[in-house]
Amino acid sequence: MHAIFLVFGVIVHLVLLYSIFDVYYSSPLVKNARPHPITKNGIPPASRLVIFSADGLRSSTFFERPEKSPFLHEIIRNGKGSWGISKSHVPTESRPGHVAMMAGFYEDVSAVARGWKHNPVPFDSTLNESNRAFIWGSPDIVGLFAETLKPGTLQVSESYSADEEDFASNDASKLDEWVFNKF
Repeated sequence: MHAIFLVFGVIVHLVLLYSIFDVYYSSPLVKNARPHPITKNGIPPASRLVIFSADGLRSSTFFERPEKSPFLHEIIRNGKGSWGISKSHVPTESRPGHVAMMAGFYEDVSAVARGWKHNPVPFDSTLNESNRAFIWGSPDIVGLFAETLKPGTLQVSESYSADEEDFASNDASKLDEWVFNKF
């Protein structure tokens, strides 16, 4: 009788363990979905979209020190553009956050098996629907979006070397300066 309970207990635990992987490691993306236009009568909502992403910048720091970014604060104050604050989601790495911002969903959890270097499921993003795109920044993020663009879309795609990423340095602005100098 004890052997039956032991076998039953092992089977129950295996089913529960499998359910964790089935729920959390399956893609949230719907494949082969029909695209929906975002235009009204063929007119897009804007003629151009410029996105500045300050990775790692806390919103409290941004709003407490307006003298450090007067141009962006002027845009917000005068209503010259749209702006928003992105809430972080586990994992708090740059790549999944940029996928959420540009594609509208949190990155596929099964990408963790690939070290967050490649999304196993193709996805649509704001850049995929663009006529032209200019991308500067981290090699992980630039590579992710540059490889998914329609042929003929990409105008400029440039990233700094992964060797230049020193997140322990005292001056965290070096990579930001590299991007702004390219812009």
